[in-house]
Amino acid sequence: MRGGVDHPCLTVAAPNRSSQTGPDGNSLDEERGTMRRSTTVVDGAIGGILAGAVVAAWFFVLDVATGQPFHTPRVLAAALLGHESSLATARFVTVYTLLHLGVFAVLGIVGAWLMKVTGQVPRVLTGALFGVGALSATHYGGLLLLGVPVLTLLPPVQVLAANVVGGIAMMLYLHWATREPLPFGPAMLKYHPLLADGMITGAIGAAAIAVWFLVLDILSGRPFFTPAALGSALLLGAQTPTEVQLTAGIIGAYTLVHLGAFFAVGVAIEWGARQLERFPSFWLVTFLAVIVLDVLFVGIVGSLALWVLGVVGLWAVIVGNLLAVTAMGYRVWLARPELRQRFAHLPEGTRA
Repeated sequence: MRGGVDHPCLTVAAPNRSSQTGPDGNSLDEERGTMRRSTTVVDGAIGGILAGAVVAAWFFVLDVATGQPFHTPRVLAAALLGHESSLATARFVTVYTLLHLGVFAVLGIVGAWLMKVTGQVPRVLTGALFGVGALSATHYGGLLLLGVPVLTLLPPVQVLAANVVGGIAMMLYLHWATREPLPFGPAMLKYHPLLADGMITGAIGAAAIAVWFLVLDILSGRPFFTPAALGSALLLGAQTPTEVQLTAGIIGAYTLVHLGAFFAVGVAIEWGARQLERFPSFWLVTFLAVIVLDVLFVGIVGSLALWVLGVVGLWAVIVGNLLAVTAMGYRVWLARPELRQRFAHLPEGTRA
């Protein structure tokens, strides 16, 4: 007997799950699908608003650090509403803030829907890419449509950094809301040993060069001037030493950028060390890569803030980078005994 109960006078069919209906007459499958869609919309909107709030908080801290509270929303409100920034009132700033959060809510909904469709899970890298891609594209696309000079209104480094942090905050919320079993943030590093080792190596290099410049700044009678100068140039667009903002906010913000850059370098060095363990003749390529990274660092800093190199001294930058590379290389050398064994048995005349 399948699908029902036989009776001499009556046959009772087993209930069909696909035909079950809810109180409103709709099938339960349809109701579940609607609930899932509404949950995606709500979670995306909340995550987007959270990202927008984080971006707003980022710029508020920078504005307070420069002694100009609410400068950024005033400038953006003036650009959006067609007023001079000095004439932007609290009402205009409020209207812009609500519009800002509304746009981020829409972006959050779109992002959450795309993640659901593609089967992606909320991760730190996904948040960073969402910030750099979707959030930054929306920001600059809107300014271009308004005919506003996009690169002079706000320093691009500020915009990218704020959007990266906002995107990660959104993914953190979605990770919590969807009850994703995989860990988020630092806890996931145990599944990615290359990233974990690279961040440790990068932190050592970042600390080495930071201590070097701290000593130089103290000897010159202006502690923390170098990170303040680099932070003012990269985050505020300072063009001269007189525009340097020697504040905890600028120093702290630049320190985060400094760490992020060295984390990337540390991961690259750890990857090179793993290649050396497999291919000992790879040493010359790795050495040249380190030199290229050092030259790129000096070149990028020089292109963004040439005056900083003049004030700090090119020799100090080169020595600092050599100290950082040496510290990172020494850490890798100590942490990887197999690499030492490979070099101990490296035949003479090995070529890259």
